[in-house]
Amino acid sequence: MAVMAEPRKSPLPAGAPSGAPTGAVQPLVGDNDIGLPYSGEIGTQLREFVVLSRAFERQVGQALAVNPTDLSAMEHLITAGSLTPSELSRRLDISTAATTLVVDRLVALGHARREAHTSDRRKVVVLPAAKSVEKAVGALMPVIGGVATVTRDLPAEEREVIAAFLSRVLDVYRGALAGGADGDGDTAPRS
Repeated sequence: MAVMAEPRKSPLPAGAPSGAPTGAVQPLVGDNDIGLPYSGEIGTQLREFVVLSRAFERQVGQALAVNPTDLSAMEHLITAGSLTPSELSRRLDISTAATTLVVDRLVALGHARREAHTSDRRKVVVLPAAKSVEKAVGALMPVIGGVATVTRDLPAEEREVIAAFLSRVLDVYRGALAGGADGDGDTAPRS
């Protein structure tokens, strides 16, 4: 059973938008008083989802004996089927030199192979190895299958509400990313 932190008064100034009534007793993120807006149980669960997703990615990476960048490259290769090193570089947002090192590691581990491009023999494509795809999918199936089951078991009306909510949350993330590190992106949820 999880132990909940004692609720505390928000350190936000009076009148600051917090998602909860001003001055209301509300739990804060973790054990700190940094003035984050209150988002209740949903916000807590979203944060836990992010933490668990990262832990699960680390677990899959460990199962495949790859680092996070190599795992990301494998995800792109598995979903695309094959990519040129330049395409992979763009998707990973790393230099072509760094991508060469990633591909070299994946090839050395047997997770990928290089082949000549089908229409342009001057180019090379990187393809995921079938055994590695099978191993990655096997590692992912408990979550993919579990989420599919939970989703399938929901009534259609609940699925629509959840899908609309998640779409709005994704818009917040996209807006924050579009704004860059200074946070000038439009993070206001749609109405």
